[in-house]
Amino acid sequence: MSGAARRPPARSRANRAASSARLRLLTRPSRPQAQDVAQALRNETVGGLLLLASAVVAVVWANSPWRDAYRSFTGTTFGPHSLHLHLDLAGWAADGLLAVFFFVAGLELKREFVLGDLRSPSRAALPVVAAVGGMAVPAGIYTLVNILADDGSLEGWAVPTATDIAFAVAVLAIISTHLPAALRSFLLTLAVVDDLLAIIVIAVFFSDGFHPAPLAGALAVTGLFALAVNKDVTSRWILLPLAVAAWALLHASRLHATIAGVLLGLAVPARPREGETTGMAERFEHAWRPISASLAVPIFALTAAGVHLSGGFTAFVHDPVGLGVALGLVVGKPVGVLVATVGLARFTRAELDPALSWWDLLGVALLAGVGFTVSLLIGELAFGAGSDRNAHVKAAVLGGSVLSAALATVVLRIRNRVYREIEREGDLDRATSGTPDTF
Repeated sequence: MSGAARRPPARSRANRAASSARLRLLTRPSRPQAQDVAQALRNETVGGLLLLASAVVAVVWANSPWRDAYRSFTGTTFGPHSLHLHLDLAGWAADGLLAVFFFVAGLELKREFVLGDLRSPSRAALPVVAAVGGMAVPAGIYTLVNILADDGSLEGWAVPTATDIAFAVAVLAIISTHLPAALRSFLLTLAVVDDLLAIIVIAVFFSDGFHPAPLAGALAVTGLFALAVNKDVTSRWILLPLAVAAWALLHASRLHATIAGVLLGLAVPARPREGETTGMAERFEHAWRPISASLAVPIFALTAAGVHLSGGFTAFVHDPVGLGVALGLVVGKPVGVLVATVGLARFTRAELDPALSWWDLLGVALLAGVGFTVSLLIGELAFGAGSDRNAHVKAAVLGGSVLSAALATVVLRIRNRVYREIEREGDLDRATSGTPDTF
């Protein structure tokens, strides 16, 4: 009897040990990683606000009495015919300036794969699975809406699959200051993986064939760029001509030229060399992110977001293409991220970190529905700049993103108040107990 009486505590201890050994989702990042997240949030906030301002200017201008001047502005053409680079301003912004945006994305990916969460399969599993779910469900919703409609089109299935990191982070920065670092880190990593998947989608589905000779040239020049940066060459007089040549050759190959930015970013080494505190990828990112956030992306927004709302802002809901995009962003994104995360937790028997709530994840999942830069780019690739359906796509992306941001704001503002109160009570406890504040 005494032996039998002692068995339950042993099993209880084993159960507690097994529970503590379970995989934790959204654990708190290390202090250096938390500092990186905070810095990234500060950097992206300014860019996101400029992006938002540019989009508002574009919409107002395109619907003002001066809308002909807007069309003339975006339609201004320049560049050499002989190199197939005689493009209008909107084309230069989409193919040229966004290459800078994707270069920074490539640098982010390289750092995440080498030094960040994506280097660890266990930590990478959640953002990767969540990003895949956040792309699959919006694409499915869009496809279903357009299959059921008589005049639907499946060409825009990828439009609602992208999350705009600058826009989303700007919203997050405005909303909150007390949300846990793990939640912010999850949003950033999710957006990085989302960018990678969007790049693959553009390369596979939205490149109009290719010419092998310039493609081979682009790969050769990219190889020279990779060799130079891995030999610790940092001279802009060497690297910039190589980067421009790689971009121009890839553009001539008829693959989307922004892919050159990603390839160049991935070629930059991320690990610090002996005696260095930061790697070359991080230094390049610090140098080029302000150009991307303050110049490249806002100019793209100014040239791409100017849709003429002749039937009113909600006219896109009468087109299955616009309705599918809006539903994909507002409904598909959060459902996909949440279902994928819950599915991963059930499959691996993982637990959400005790410091967080599923309401927190809902807020971030809603914020993932803020699609802008890449969504507008894919819309132009799918339907053609200036087409009626591309106008509906633009309106749907703008409307869906604003609604997603508003819903996320409601949820995350409530959660921010909760964490602010927890932080205040913790400060009071430390003040009364004399316990020093630790990280």
